[in-house]
Amino acid sequence: MSGGDEVEAGRRPARPPARRSSAKSARRRSRELALQGLYEWLLSGGDPKTIAAHMREQEGFDKADRAHFDALLHGCVTEAADLDGVLAKFVDRKTTELSPVEHAVLMIGSYELKHCIDIPYKVAINEAVELAKSFGGTDGHKYVNGVLDKAAGVLRAAEVQASHRR
Repeated sequence: MSGGDEVEAGRRPARPPARRSSAKSARRRSRELALQGLYEWLLSGGDPKTIAAHMREQEGFDKADRAHFDALLHGCVTEAADLDGVLAKFVDRKTTELSPVEHAVLMIGSYELKHCIDIPYKVAINEAVELAKSFGGTDGHKYVNGVLDKAAGVLRAAEVQASHRR
C-alpha cells in the first residue's frame, strides 16, 4: 500500500525515520557546541579560551565546523553587549532576565544574522529555533523565532524585503 493509499484508508502515512545525530551538518554541530560554550560563559563568566578548549574535548567536536564554532563562540562573547543591544529592541525583558539557553540561542542567531551573510536569514532563524527546541524550554523556540524574525528586519533589511516581495 502506498502512502496515498494509507490516507484514503483513513490512516496516516508512516513518518520517515528521525535523523540520527550522525546526519547533523558540521555547522549544526558547531552551533550546538557554541551554544553549550555560551551557556557556560553566561553562567560562570569564565575565560572564553578555557571554555573553547573544554568544548573541543566534547564528543562530536571532530565533526563540527571548527571555524564556525570559533566565530560563534568568540564573536558572541566579544560582541555580547552589542548583540544584547540589538536584542533589547525586540525582547520583552532585559536580556539578563532571559533563560541562559534562550539568551545564548538569541546571541548565536543575531550574530549569524549580523555577520554570516552567506547564511540566508531564514536559515539562521531556523537553526536558532532548532537549537531552542533541542536545548531550551517548552515554548522557548517560539520566543526565539519571534525575536529573531524582528531582528532580521533590521539586520538583514534588504534580504527580508526582497523575500517578502517574492
